[in-house]
Amino acid sequence: MTYARRPVVRRFAVVLVAAALAGCGARRPVEAPPPPPAPAAAPALAEPAEPEPSTADAVDLGALYADVDAAISDYEAGVELLESGDEVAGEEGIGPASNRLRGAARLCARTAGCDMGRILDAFERLLTRQNMALKKQAFALESAATPDEGDEEEGFGAELEAEPGTGSDVVAAVPEIGKTVTLLKGTDLRDLITLNQPVEAAINDWLTWLRPMLLDSYENYRFLRDEVAPVYADAGLPEALLFAMMATETGVKVHAFSRAGAAGPLQFMRYTGMKYGLKTVNGFDQRLDPVAATRANVEYLNDQFRALNNSLEKALAAYNGGEGRIAGLQSRLGDVSFWDKRVYYALPRETREYVPRILAAAWLFLHPDDYGLELPKPDAEVTDLELERDASISELSVCLGQVGGVRNGWFRTLRNLNPRLEPGDRVKAGGTLRVPASLVEAYRERCLDGDLVARAAELRDAGFSEKPAMIPYVVRRGDTLGRIAARHRCVTIHELAAINRIRGPRYVIYPGQELKIPNCD
Repeated sequence: MTYARRPVVRRFAVVLVAAALAGCGARRPVEAPPPPPAPAAAPALAEPAEPEPSTADAVDLGALYADVDAAISDYEAGVELLESGDEVAGEEGIGPASNRLRGAARLCARTAGCDMGRILDAFERLLTRQNMALKKQAFALESAATPDEGDEEEGFGAELEAEPGTGSDVVAAVPEIGKTVTLLKGTDLRDLITLNQPVEAAINDWLTWLRPMLLDSYENYRFLRDEVAPVYADAGLPEALLFAMMATETGVKVHAFSRAGAAGPLQFMRYTGMKYGLKTVNGFDQRLDPVAATRANVEYLNDQFRALNNSLEKALAAYNGGEGRIAGLQSRLGDVSFWDKRVYYALPRETREYVPRILAAAWLFLHPDDYGLELPKPDAEVTDLELERDASISELSVCLGQVGGVRNGWFRTLRNLNPRLEPGDRVKAGGTLRVPASLVEAYRERCLDGDLVARAAELRDAGFSEKPAMIPYVVRRGDTLGRIAARHRCVTIHELAAINRIRGPRYVIYPGQELKIPNCD
C-alpha cells in the first residue's frame, strides 16, 4: 500500500505525552525525552474530541480507571490495524481512544487520590507499541517509494530457487546470522528448557488431545526437512526449535492463513514478512515459501536474541505477542526471567500458553521415547515427477487416495511440496511436480487412465459459490465501520464499505442502520 501522508500514529504521540504530563508534576516527577515536533496540519480525527470533564461532580475513581483500561484496549486495537496496513480503521480506533485518555489524565490530575502513575504506565506502554508501528509503516513507505534495486518480478522469482546463500536479502544474510546467533550454538537445547509446570502442562496437551496434531505435524515436517533444516543448522539453531514452531503455528501447513492476516508455515504478518524479505512476486506470497519463511524466521529470532539478551522464552513471546510489548517489559524490568510473574502475567493468555507449548514440542522432539511417543517415519525422499497428462494437485490427491497406508491421504504433502500452486491449478503434460519418491510408481498405475481419474477431473471442476453468505448487523451507539470490521476479522473496512455502499473517507454510519457482513464461520 502506498500512503499519501505520514503515518497517523505520530500525531497522537504528542497528544498523549502532553496530556499525561499536564498537571501531574507534583504527584509523580518523571523524566521524559522531549516529544517530537507536531506537524503543521492538525489531524482530522474520525470523531470530535470529548468535552472537558467537570470538577464540580464527585469523581468515581473506579469508573475512571475502567474508562482508562477500555481506552487503552481501543488504542492498542487501532495500532494493530495500522500494523496490518489498514490505516483508516487504525485512525478510527486511535483518535477517540486518544481523546478519552487525554480527558482521563486531566481529570486524574485534579482529583485527590487518583493514581496518576497508573495512567503514566499506560502511556509508556502505548508509546512503545506506537514506536513499533511507526517503524513498520516507515518500512512500508520506503519499500513503496524506492523498491530494492534489481527487485524485478522475473529476477526475484528466480532468486528463491538459487542455491542457499544467494539471492534475496534474507538469503544473503544467512552467513552473518550463523556468526551472530550464539545463544544456542554449542549449548544443548535440553539444558535451556526448564521443565516447570507450564511446560509440563503443555507436554501433557501434546500427548493427549493434541497428539493427532503432533503426529501429523511431524509427518508433514519430514517431507520438508531436507529443505528447511539446513537453514537452521547454518544459523546455529537447533532443528527441534524449528519443528516446534512450525507444529505450534500451523501443524506444518504451508498454506495456512489466520483471520488476523498471518500466513505461511511460520505465520508471518504481511508487514513483518516484508521487513524480513518476504514479498509478493508474480502473485505469489513468499510467506508461503517454506525455505524463505524459515530464513526470515531465523533473522527475526536473531534480532530478538540481540534485543532481549539471548532469552529464548522472550524471543518466542515476541514472535507471538509482538516485539513492542516484550521490549517494553525488558525496558522496565531488565533481564528478569520470562517466568517471573511480573513478565509472565503481563502477557496475554495466548502468549503465556504459546511459549511453553513450543518448548514442550521441542522437548518431545528430543525425547520421544521417554514419553512412549512413536513418531511416524515415512519414506521422506522427494523427487520431481514429470507428468504424462495434465493434472492438478487435487486430482492427484483423489487418484492416489491412501496408497502406502497413509491415514490422511497425500493432499497436504503435495500441497506443501508445491507452494506456488493452488489445488486446482492444472500442470500441463511434460511439466513437473515435487512429490514423494514413493509415489512415482503409484502415479503411473493409478493416475493416468480409468474411472477414478475421470471422477477426479470432474470433482476438480466442481466448486462452491464465490460470494460468502451475508449476515445482518444493526449498528449500535459508539460503533464505527473500522471497529465492526476489526471485530469480524474476515472482512476489511474497505470491503465492508463496498458491500454496504458506504462512501469514504469517513465511512459515516449511524445507530439503527442495518449492514450486511460476510459470514466468517
